[in-house]
Amino acid sequence: MRQHIARAPAKVNLQLSVGPLQDDGYHDLVTVFHAVGLFDDVHATAAEPGAGISLSVTGVQRDLVPLDSTNLAWRAAQALANHAGVDPDVHLRITKGIPVAGGMAGGSADAAAALVACDSLWGLRTPRAELMEIAATLGSDVPFGLHGGTAIGTGRGEILTPVLTRSSFWWVFALAEGGLSTPAVYAECDRLRAGSAVAAPMLSGPLMSALRSGDASEVAKNLSNDLERAAVSLRPSLSRVLGLGEEYAALRAIVSGSGPTCAFLARDGEHALDLSVALSSAGLCRTVVRASAPVPGAALV
Repeated sequence: MRQHIARAPAKVNLQLSVGPLQDDGYHDLVTVFHAVGLFDDVHATAAEPGAGISLSVTGVQRDLVPLDSTNLAWRAAQALANHAGVDPDVHLRITKGIPVAGGMAGGSADAAAALVACDSLWGLRTPRAELMEIAATLGSDVPFGLHGGTAIGTGRGEILTPVLTRSSFWWVFALAEGGLSTPAVYAECDRLRAGSAVAAPMLSGPLMSALRSGDASEVAKNLSNDLERAAVSLRPSLSRVLGLGEEYAALRAIVSGSGPTCAFLARDGEHALDLSVALSSAGLCRTVVRASAPVPGAALV
């Protein structure tokens, strides 16, 4: 049986600036995506003609992943088949390494990997620009799952501009039990900001300079996440995890995206190892992992 495997990375937002709520229910964003070395794999296997799409999941938190057409990988396969005019007869097997509902775009990574794997399985050779257009219809983070590296995201996050970084960075991630709903975190952000003037989001010049220089300490000083207060409001225990990382000398501790994963920037690989051991010993989170960044976007394995 023909099987094609694609791998896509998790992300952390180095900047996540959220504008006011728009009439269409969305927010304008300015974000800086950073692809980190935690991955999901999507195995695409040819199914019998007329079988349609089916889905299975292995790996961490597999019981939290939907197995029907609400799954982003399923939707990606269907969207690509519609675009190419082919029958979507495929079984997708997702191997999870990215936390589910953890603010690291695991579902979006699955969608990006499914696009690459199915494109290969069906021999389509779809131009990358067209894959990016399909990705943008699936969700704001899916195009970055294809892009990888470090990139500025504008609009709802789907309009990408590459960012040159001069160095690799080391991160430690504290993965929480359970997830947080992204819509719920945005709603809480709106509630907390009600009655206050909310400025249009703008890109951080100092963060761009720090990335160009490759100085982890300067990057740390300029990390920001407008959703962090909302995530902590919904999950107060995150404040203890963030504080613990700072006690253990992380350069900076932030909530990753909409949470509840907490991200800690380390000085180097050795510091990341020491930090991960210390955080693991504290027993405040489900598990602790470390990863370097940036890494490439979705690609065949």
